[in-house]
Amino acid sequence: MATRTWVPSGPYDLGRTLGVLARGPGDPAYQVAADGSVWRASRTPDGPGTLHATARDGEVRAEAWGPGADWLLDHLPALLGGTDDPGAFTPRHRLVHQAHRRNPGLRLARTGLVLESLIPSILEQKVTSDEAYRAWRLLLQRHGEPAPGPAPRMRVMPDPRGWALLPSWEWHRAGVDGKRSATIVRAARVAARLEEAATMDERPAAARLQAVPGIGPWTAAETLQRSNGATDAVTVGDLHLPKIVGYALTGRRGMDDSAMLDLLSPYAGQRHRACRLILLTGVAPPRRAPRFSVNDIRAI
Repeated sequence: MATRTWVPSGPYDLGRTLGVLARGPGDPAYQVAADGSVWRASRTPDGPGTLHATARDGEVRAEAWGPGADWLLDHLPALLGGTDDPGAFTPRHRLVHQAHRRNPGLRLARTGLVLESLIPSILEQKVTSDEAYRAWRLLLQRHGEPAPGPAPRMRVMPDPRGWALLPSWEWHRAGVDGKRSATIVRAARVAARLEEAATMDERPAAARLQAVPGIGPWTAAETLQRSNGATDAVTVGDLHLPKIVGYALTGRRGMDDSAMLDLLSPYAGQRHRACRLILLTGVAPPRRAPRFSVNDIRAI
């Protein structure tokens, strides 16, 4: 076990900052303990590693295990939002101002790991969140490896070769259709090139990811928000986000991507942060239709 301590400047909220990395309840690679500490299992350039972070008395203490332990600790400040500058954000709407004031400890995490965020984002394409979370959970349970150290029944995702060699029936057993599985396989085959995007500026990084067929603006934004802590990577093409942002800022229903981007234009350079704050308010248009049913292709 190796340890490291990071002291944030100003208020800090560990759960809000890292919570965006969890892929639903029961994520085998992310758990929150009863004391609020966070466990993460990652595949780093040095191999698998487990990180346990605890925020207490104005500092964050982290412990790490496995071949990737040193890499995880070296990148700890960026993961915890130490490279993020929340002072660069200026609220332009009353609701956003209130959310900003109520969440002073929010930082944008930067994992530095592209494939770790890209694969679950691909799994979330065109399906309900529950379907995507189930697929991620089943794939890691069946094809991941046990997380190093005392992690509570956690799993590290497969390496790129492992993803590329998964047979078609294993994707089917996890409820993943051929289009999404083929995109993941294509991404795994050029994983080294995609991982370089973690050190690139937002626009060229998005272009690098979208060079892979099957990865569009939605998937690229969802990935870079986590791997790069991209402050302006607003998610376009989402079924719900334009409606939520539009309703929260104007009280009107039925907004599309174009209208959302117009509303977010005062936050140019910080549009992702603005969306995060809006989502934290919980303000959303009243539901008028039942939820989408969860499909399960495994029985086909």
